[in-house]
Amino acid sequence: MGVTLTAPAPPATAPAPGAARPARDSGAARRRRILLRVVSLLVLYALWELTARLMRNPAFIPAPAAVWHQLIVTSSTHDGIRGYSGHLLVEHLGVSLRRILVGSVIGVAAGLVLGVVMGTVSWIRIVTEPVVTFIRALPPLAYFSLFIIWFGIDETPKLWLLSIAALPPVAVATASAVLSAPTGLVEAARALGASRAQTVRDVVLPHALPEIFTGIRIAVGVAYSSVVAAETINGVPGIGGMIRDAQRYSQTDVVVLGLFAIGLSGLLIDALLRTAENRLIPWRGRS
Repeated sequence: MGVTLTAPAPPATAPAPGAARPARDSGAARRRRILLRVVSLLVLYALWELTARLMRNPAFIPAPAAVWHQLIVTSSTHDGIRGYSGHLLVEHLGVSLRRILVGSVIGVAAGLVLGVVMGTVSWIRIVTEPVVTFIRALPPLAYFSLFIIWFGIDETPKLWLLSIAALPPVAVATASAVLSAPTGLVEAARALGASRAQTVRDVVLPHALPEIFTGIRIAVGVAYSSVVAAETINGVPGIGGMIRDAQRYSQTDVVVLGLFAIGLSGLLIDALLRTAENRLIPWRGRS
């Protein structure tokens, strides 16, 4: 009587790393990040409130309620007074954002062109690199006075200041990214008959885009941080001019409100740049 051998049943296949569990994990991680941020904000608010109560010196540390009151006052008309210095808070912020936008666009465009040239032409890089580094090391107020002498106190010196502040980060990032382009891909493109301009456009720039975008984000941040310096002279309307004017009269609550306006709008601008980066450079981080 023969014995029939039965092959053991294959083990149950472990669930592949599919979408269900990672989706749950990513959702939990997102909720955890949001919770941590909310808790950290509440802790900072509590510390601010406690410090203001202990100091009892609103000229040094205003209470959160005082800053909130100034938000309402500067955003509306009270007793015939419109906002702050005749302009609403949103108008001050809008003027500053317009200056930052124009200055950043000019600085980023010039920095991009200069960075590509520095990365592709060695003798230009040797000549211009010390100049770019020198400008990057200068604080904005160091050359703003010179622009005032040259261009007066209207919009021109402010735009020059923001443009010069935004140029070096983009130029340095672009030159570095262009220099680090894969030599093999560049040589292959040239061997296939691509011109120098075509190689830069089709091979070098796509490879350099992630680092260029990082330089753009830094440049916009530098321009934003320079807006108070740009609006020290004839800066009203403008959020930096509002801060400087409030500082002269020891209105600390208005100064803190202006800082919040700059910081929150800066976060929004950086989030928009991150979104644009993710949309325009989907291959970032992929081999």
